[in-house]
Amino acid sequence: MRRLHALFPRSTLLISRAYTQLPRQDNLAIIDLETGEPTAPLDVEPARLHTIKTQNPRTPPPAQTLVFGRTFTDHMLTIPWSSKSGWSTPTIQPYAPLPLDPSATVLHYAQTLFEGMKAYRDQTGKITLFRPDMNMKRMNTSAQRIALPTFNGDALLELIKTLLRLDRDWIPQHRGYSLYVRPTLIGTQRALGVGPPNEALLFVICSPVGPYYAGGFKPVALYGTTEYVRAFEGGTGGYKLGANYAPGVVPQREAAAKGYAQNLWLHGPEHHLTEVGTMNLFVVFRKEDGTIELATPPLDGMILPGVTRDSVVSLARSHVAKNLHLEGIPDMFEINERPIIMKEVKAASKNGTLVEMFGAGTAAVICPVNRIGYMGEDIDVPTGDDSAGLGPISRVMLAEITGRQLGTIPSDWNVVV
Repeated sequence: MRRLHALFPRSTLLISRAYTQLPRQDNLAIIDLETGEPTAPLDVEPARLHTIKTQNPRTPPPAQTLVFGRTFTDHMLTIPWSSKSGWSTPTIQPYAPLPLDPSATVLHYAQTLFEGMKAYRDQTGKITLFRPDMNMKRMNTSAQRIALPTFNGDALLELIKTLLRLDRDWIPQHRGYSLYVRPTLIGTQRALGVGPPNEALLFVICSPVGPYYAGGFKPVALYGTTEYVRAFEGGTGGYKLGANYAPGVVPQREAAAKGYAQNLWLHGPEHHLTEVGTMNLFVVFRKEDGTIELATPPLDGMILPGVTRDSVVSLARSHVAKNLHLEGIPDMFEINERPIIMKEVKAASKNGTLVEMFGAGTAAVICPVNRIGYMGEDIDVPTGDDSAGLGPISRVMLAEITGRQLGTIPSDWNVVV
């Protein structure tokens, strides 16, 4: 069978009858000359981008009126995939509903994953993203877990940057505001039956957002749920899948009815702490010798490897290694990724060695905790003296991370668009 490395798609191929092989490039596919079909699937390729600008551009609403996740920009990015030809032409097009067949596998078997990242625009107009390479890596890991296609993360990131430049006016310039970027991958095969889909769609939508807590930072109360579990060994808790979120709605509603803002997800007979709502968890203890310990549950397959979690851990480790001095963090300080059980937290609250507890995630960045409802009683958690309730460690971490997000603290985590 005669083959040629050629650009795909292409309407006409003019060659001799002899087999010819040209150097392979990233934007090339192997074409079967008899069928005209690719024999090696294409990856995502920014050079093939097709842009259709909206004919009805809208004016972004005033920043102070934004409600998280309810407003969307003028354009979106779509990239279809098939098992036969790989990733098709990336298209930036006007924001619009997706055409989905009622039998699409995403609608029946939850073949979907997503990411959450933020873009910022300073007063000079410079647009930046915060550690987007980690989102691309985690997205591919999630795709592998549920048999969806993987892709070149750097290539997708370049396409996202192009989308952001086009919709730059939708990125708020007010402090505390940003553009929430939601890359999503779904299975779209038109068939009933559980298995790897032969068609998929990667799309990216963007939403201008204000501070996660519109009324300002304030500590939240958690319900240590023993009735439900978020994840378990060998499951999918360590992946950002749509299927992980819907089952948390009823427990969240029940926690709210009891007077708590979020669930504290516990696991196992010893009630190991795992996550807070949809955030990673940190607990700060004071040891007998005065050392301050920042502890977080280990990435054991049940814990989502959050970008904000990794940022807190990395900053803490750099401080311990004396590669970076974090003003406000004591010299007698350590960071540990280790199991934490409710018995330890309850005892620390009673004997005064519990310093603080906080959640960490893309939406809120840092979220302080002031009490935990557990087994019929409330466990008090110390908070800071100000209205935000930030403790000595969370206050520093919030300042360090947001400084890098906004570019006021120089860092290679801050990626210019």
